[in-house]
Amino acid sequence: MSHSESARTSEPAGSSRVLALLGWLTGSLFFFYAWILRVSPSVMVEELMRDFAVGGAVLGNLSALYFYGYAGMQIPVGLLLDRFGPRRLMSIAAVVVAVACVLFAWSEGLGLASVSRFFIGAGCAFSLVGAMAVAGQWFPRRQFALLAGLAMMFGMMGGVFGQAPLRVAVDASSWRTTMAWVALIGLALAVAAWMFVRDRSRGSGGLGAVLAGLRRVAANRETWLNAVAGLGSTGPLLAFAGLWGVPYLEAEHDIDRVTAGSVTSMTFIGWGIGAPLIGWLSDHIGNRRMPLISGLVLSASSLVAILLLPDLPLWLVGALCFGIGFGGSAQIVCFALVREHNPAQFSGTAIGMVNALVTGAGALFQPTVGWLLDLNWDGVMVDGARVYAVGAYNSAFIVLVVGCVVGILCAIAMREGTGHAQP
Repeated sequence: MSHSESARTSEPAGSSRVLALLGWLTGSLFFFYAWILRVSPSVMVEELMRDFAVGGAVLGNLSALYFYGYAGMQIPVGLLLDRFGPRRLMSIAAVVVAVACVLFAWSEGLGLASVSRFFIGAGCAFSLVGAMAVAGQWFPRRQFALLAGLAMMFGMMGGVFGQAPLRVAVDASSWRTTMAWVALIGLALAVAAWMFVRDRSRGSGGLGAVLAGLRRVAANRETWLNAVAGLGSTGPLLAFAGLWGVPYLEAEHDIDRVTAGSVTSMTFIGWGIGAPLIGWLSDHIGNRRMPLISGLVLSASSLVAILLLPDLPLWLVGALCFGIGFGGSAQIVCFALVREHNPAQFSGTAIGMVNALVTGAGALFQPTVGWLLDLNWDGVMVDGARVYAVGAYNSAFIVLVVGCVVGILCAIAMREGTGHAQP
């Protein structure tokens, strides 16, 4: 970038600080919106399988196309934000998401639905990284993990809203009408981004300089350790709470969809509370690795308890879902760590690479769980939709536990942070 790290992260004053806060808030609300769209298929499973005449594996792939678009754009998003700044990019991205939502609502076949879902994810790719770009440009680095955690909290609030409340909207109208109304939020965010987000600094140089930064970040061992640790921590959130947890709890506890959505939403509440708290704690104690390792252990053990302990009361299942989210939210320190282990002018690129694998967890684990469910399907169908036995879910979810264990090993192997980005 054209300005130094100290210039980019010094404390803004007066009206500039208010504008900086509004810009960061806009990015955080964009991430709230992104999470509504991210988890929305989880409360539309039967309707989508019926309307598109597909099974669990195909539905998992349809839902995961959001993550293909989102994760696939993360590295380009980081490069673009480092070079051009967040204002224009976030405004355009929100419009793209709104248009894609309308097209998804109009989809009569799987083809248009798939393309629309991909572009929803691609546009949403600018949300969290955009909020972090605003935080990195306008606020002191000692506040970065806290602001990143608070932005993550907004996302988890969106995850909660995208569960039971969104299902109520679907029941009151239809999934198509609901998605059309949701598109209006994207247009409002585009206007807000143009009004409030400002580019304090931009990069310079052409494609060669951009690719040189990418090569430097990609050659850093710490970048990949943080990315894989983030992937492992996110698997239970995106594949369990974000898609397959609702039908699993319906089958396991014989409850309705709204109730199941309310229970799984405790995962998002746990993540939303844990992200800013763990971010603040990590900043306060000056330690990144231990909060990350402890969080991953909590998340994995909570998921194992849900799968292995039968006939748990719903309140305890909800508490364990909270534990999955709270522990997994320690992922937030991965963004602070990778920023500290890479040059300041490439911070957007480094964060984008980590976020590519973090959200790639959805692209990996959602269809994998769906494929394993189809593999263990006993042929039962209700109203044109496949119904899976509890045992099939238990077997499929083991892959999420494995992901957490791999994340723990990466967290153990990585170096502690420096407290500041490299020169």
